Amino acid sequence: MASAHQQQKPGISVQQELSELSDEERGLLQSAAGMPLGKNARPSSAQGRIQTQNVSSVLTETGPGPGAPGPVLIKQTGSELQEKRSEKSVNPDWLERALLKQEYRRHSLPLGDATKLITQQRSIRNPASSLSKLKIEQRVSLENLTKLKLAFEDYEKAGTRSLDLPRFRQTIRRCLGLRDITDAQIRELFMKIDYSGQGSVEWDEFCTYMQLEYTEKEELVVRSKQVAFALPATMKPLSHGEPILKIHQISDGMIVTLKEDGAVSYWSSTLQLRKSKSVFHERPIGRKAKWATDLVTMPQYNKLIIGTGDREIQLYELSSLEPHCQINSLETVPLKLDYCYTGPDECAVVYGDAQGCVSIILMTSVGETLRLWKKLPKVENVPSISIDHAVQSPNITYIRWKVHEDWVTKVKYFQSIPAVVSTSNHEASALVIGCILPSTNIEQQMREIKEACREGKGKKAGFGVSSPQQRVACDQTVFSIYKGVKTFDFCTTRNLLITGGMDRLIRMWNPYVPGSPTGILKGHSALIFYLHIATEDGRVFSVSTDNSARIWDIQDQSCLFAAHPKASFLRGELTACLYSPAVKGLYISTDSLALLSLKTKAEPQGSYTTSHKEAVLCCGYSAGFRQVVSCSEGSVIKVWDVDTGNEMFEFGGAHGLSAVTCMTFDPKGRRLVTGGRDGCLRIWNFNNGHCLKTLSREDGAPEICDCCYLQVHRNTFVMSVGWARRIDVYLDSAEDTRHVQRPKPAWEDDLMKGHREDVLCVAQCPPYLLATGSYDGEIIMWNLVSGRIQSRFLTPPPPNAEDPQTVDRSVLSLVFLRTRAIDAAFSSAASLLSSGAQGQVHFWNVQNGGKFVQSFNASRLQQQIRKLAVTADDRLLFAGDDVGYVCVYDIQHCALALRQDPPPTVNFWRAHISSITGLHLIESEQVLLTSSTDCTVRLWSITGEFIGTFGQRERWSLHTASSWKHPAVPYEVLIDPLSLPSHCRLDGKIQTLSDVLSSESTEDTESDSPNKVRNRLPSSSDREMEEINSAFYPQHRKWRRHEIFKHANKSPDHAGPKLYHALKCYDVDDVPAACEELDLTLAGIDAFTASSEREEPAGI
Repeated sequence: MASAHQQQKPGISVQQELSELSDEERGLLQSAAGMPLGKNARPSSAQGRIQTQNVSSVLTETGPGPGAPGPVLIKQTGSELQEKRSEKSVNPDWLERALLKQEYRRHSLPLGDATKLITQQRSIRNPASSLSKLKIEQRVSLENLTKLKLAFEDYEKAGTRSLDLPRFRQTIRRCLGLRDITDAQIRELFMKIDYSGQGSVEWDEFCTYMQLEYTEKEELVVRSKQVAFALPATMKPLSHGEPILKIHQISDGMIVTLKEDGAVSYWSSTLQLRKSKSVFHERPIGRKAKWATDLVTMPQYNKLIIGTGDREIQLYELSSLEPHCQINSLETVPLKLDYCYTGPDECAVVYGDAQGCVSIILMTSVGETLRLWKKLPKVENVPSISIDHAVQSPNITYIRWKVHEDWVTKVKYFQSIPAVVSTSNHEASALVIGCILPSTNIEQQMREIKEACREGKGKKAGFGVSSPQQRVACDQTVFSIYKGVKTFDFCTTRNLLITGGMDRLIRMWNPYVPGSPTGILKGHSALIFYLHIATEDGRVFSVSTDNSARIWDIQDQSCLFAAHPKASFLRGELTACLYSPAVKGLYISTDSLALLSLKTKAEPQGSYTTSHKEAVLCCGYSAGFRQVVSCSEGSVIKVWDVDTGNEMFEFGGAHGLSAVTCMTFDPKGRRLVTGGRDGCLRIWNFNNGHCLKTLSREDGAPEICDCCYLQVHRNTFVMSVGWARRIDVYLDSAEDTRHVQRPKPAWEDDLMKGHREDVLCVAQCPPYLLATGSYDGEIIMWNLVSGRIQSRFLTPPPPNAEDPQTVDRSVLSLVFLRTRAIDAAFSSAASLLSSGAQGQVHFWNVQNGGKFVQSFNASRLQQQIRKLAVTADDRLLFAGDDVGYVCVYDIQHCALALRQDPPPTVNFWRAHISSITGLHLIESEQVLLTSSTDCTVRLWSITGEFIGTFGQRERWSLHTASSWKHPAVPYEVLIDPLSLPSHCRLDGKIQTLSDVLSSESTEDTESDSPNKVRNRLPSSSDREMEEINSAFYPQHRKWRRHEIFKHANKSPDHAGPKLYHALKCYDVDDVPAACEELDLTLAGIDAFTASSEREEPAGI
């Protein structure tokens, strides 16, 4: 029934198809299109010529549904699609695409998006429809696996151990019970399991595939969370004296430290000392010195707050460290301080003391209050006010809570709750989350008073400076923790509270559930001294008194990294810690000030989109799975869907810590072969990350540069070349079950007459031709059957090379013109292309002994050509150079016989900002795949239209040009200096002063009119121009545009002739003082255009 319906569907008219929609769907389309469905567009509109009756079906506009045969539109090229769209609409092509991309902003809706909106609406109403987009292996449950196992066992009892594709399809449909899966999805799963192409699948192979896929996904999650400190720590020795009590970071990134003797120091983020000063007033001999307890900043008022052992809270200027004022005569010593900006010109200062009390000073009109306090009488050179007098001010509210039975170890004010969190070593009140002001719940307070009266206790009412008050139970949440709490941190975003103390455990709490922790992190062997929650990274940083630092993952509650003191070189007693999100590191104070920085990689800036975190060294396309595979320098392999750009799978550590330098697919496209800098080849089932075989030399080998699959008669081989300067050939046989295989004996000519330098590339032309290129520019043609050398060439130097011996002649890419190589009619024509120095591409004739035919410059900036690719009919050549340009040439009539004309340029564009490492044509889809060391893999139409970058947030549809990025270009390409348009000053056509003078003298002799004015004045002297020309425009023309801009603002050298020396005076004819302008409107001329043209000098 489904197939019959699909066959009848394209013949249904739009009116019939829309009549089947529900009222809700019709309403959606009416509101989106702005017109009733089934009616023609208004003739007066710009799109009045487009009528709904002219479209046979809505489905023909959006492409086929699942399982339906695709229309011819899918196979059309980008130019043909543009012609189709231009016939349907009078709007420009770029405007239609821009409107289609703005799905939620457009005011009109073409018929091509009707089915898309209906599908979106139905998926919202039916969430199960979105599950059909998942892979089959992602929807298999444990119950399904049990049914599958029983089905395979039934087949095995019947004598069939393995299932072919029809039986596998039938079993999957019966056991999984998924009605929405298609035959194409089942066939894709079958091909992934049957990677060897034997045509059958066993139960063990099915289980192995499923297990390895989920294992790799789990390892991917772990790998994505990997983090480590850069060891050893960056150390800054401290002078002998009092220890550092507090490390604090201010808004400009500077680090402020406070010592016990009152010495305040300012450090840069890299621990460079900027300023240091002792803020305490010197006391007479015999009087005990003042000592500091804690430090906090008031950034809104440029103040520094320091608590002292003399029961004072002192305020200093943050920039000059000059004393501003102080609050003295506190009840006890303020051990821990905190500050919070609570509103416009309002703030709160909180401190905990040795009596277990938490005191809160709420201030309004802060600026005016601090100004008045600065005028008070001075005590020890600091304007002072006692706490008793301060609370009498209407701008000051003072609250003192009795919270703990031991001194306060840490206190912090959280404006988002709002509440004050304090800790102590007392187990019964280890951590308390309490309100700032007393509760207004009178009934609750009266109930507490009555209960206290029954117990014979009195209830104090009112607030005084010397009498701390007890909070009622409803105003606080108390956490009882074994051995108390030394430190804590609270994250309101994740609603997470963590504590640490003497029991060496880190507890994770829900702040509203004090009964039991949600998790416990074990690993430290000493008292927990410092804790910090990195909200943006989902990590917890902890430091214990044995100088060990650990990083924990919040979600997994596991330790990601541990830095032991033997590795970090931290020595001495731990006194202060601080985690800086800006620096992504821990500042730790012991006998020295240290910085434990996280190992981080450079993140893309601005709007950059990357496919890998490291440079991409190779990429390829599997036609069987319609997937793109890319390999990076970090030994990570990613699998992408070419139709949407989504990442399908990823696995890392492909070659350990070595980079993956090359890759190829087997003839069926089901297995991946990679070569790395570890000298090994590995064969993979790239859909689940299963390493099938390892191919390596017995004595080991250096880096492998290129590899390919060969088929000689009925045998298949894997061939690799590299720094070993030899050709290694491995037999690929399904009967060989050894995991590690060795190469076949080397060819005799390879041992005796082979390359003398590193072999960088290899190319094959069936049935028997093989070409290899080396670092010294030598190209050797081999006979695959006999292993003999057929011919050898030496790459010629570029025509403008001054010293051919110093030119880099390395051959980085080779490609055969197969239509010429196997056709006897082209025996005198070139059939091999190679890359050369300074952007040269060379044509070689490989028949009749071989010879050089011609060469041409294929790089616009004379850069090294990295990759070459040709179409199947050998008509178009694609060349990718060292700065990211892709140039397309028509070579159909090039290098035939004695013809030496360079091929015409068809197209060129900037694809990347760095060297191109992969260039592959997907001719079945008329697209081009590129990769680069700029960490991106991109897809382009064959005409250069930008489709997208793999890994971008927006999905594309390969057959819907409106979903492409075109006409946009990659952001980093757009802003790169080398992408600037051509200009005389950028191309090196800059005239010096001598050129101007000589040209003017020549013109003076040739000119008949003395009234001719020349508007060419030099902007710099000869000496400066010579410096720029010699520095940035050498003879071999290798320069980068951004280097020119470095000296754009350089002051001119005034040695030699000045600018005014080039000025000349001429007699000017007398002209009338005023003249009447002509009325140009009578002649049909635009007056604005004419006036603009008159303003331009026309050779006057």
